[in-house]
Amino acid sequence: MILDIFSKKQRTYKHIFFDLDRTLWDFEQNKEDALRDIFFDYQLDTVFPNVVTFIDTFTKHNDYLWEKYLKGELTKDVLRYKRFEVTLLDYGLNNTRLAKTLGEEYLKIMPLKTALVPGTRELLEYLSEKYKLHIISNGFNEVQFPKLERCHIEHYFEWVVTSEDAGYHKPDPRVFGHSLSKANAKKEESIMVGDDFEKDVEGAKKFGMDQIYFNPENKPRKFKATYEVQSLRDIMTIL
Repeated sequence: MILDIFSKKQRTYKHIFFDLDRTLWDFEQNKEDALRDIFFDYQLDTVFPNVVTFIDTFTKHNDYLWEKYLKGELTKDVLRYKRFEVTLLDYGLNNTRLAKTLGEEYLKIMPLKTALVPGTRELLEYLSEKYKLHIISNGFNEVQFPKLERCHIEHYFEWVVTSEDAGYHKPDPRVFGHSLSKANAKKEESIMVGDDFEKDVEGAKKFGMDQIYFNPENKPRKFKATYEVQSLRDIMTIL
């Protein structure tokens, strides 16, 4: 169901920029699968009462520390292990060495997971015949590129720009400027598709790009995006 319908294609788009995690790649499902592997491979049942507790505790700390990383308050190298270190500490285990091992293992396992958000392949196949497709992601290079390859969707995209490449994180308008420059795209011919209102929608709007807010959970938002959808398949009725 499309929540907000404007006149179809007020602009003539040539370039579509996608967020990756939670927009196309099912981050929540893949994260859970990766953490389950780690829990049982490293016998963490001796630390945590069950795997769900481990996943929930990690998620809480990861979300908090990831935001600090995006704000420049935490380095990538520290983030990689710190999120596991504080997770272990919550259940009485002070073991930085194990945390670093788990951090490395997590980044190895995550890109191997291949769950996609429903409708991803269908949408990309449809759009690739009409538009040039690109990715703008805040994720790490060593994780994001293998995700696309492992899911066999990398061929749909002409440019994949990470915040590491650009030197800026979404919603900083400079990451959008860098991405459009790489793709040789004009902002009036481009549209951003993403699930994070602040980083994808608000960031693109501030830069001057149209936006499609992918909002399957009907979360509240500060203002209306150019378009809003609850299903990726709804985008095919817009573009």
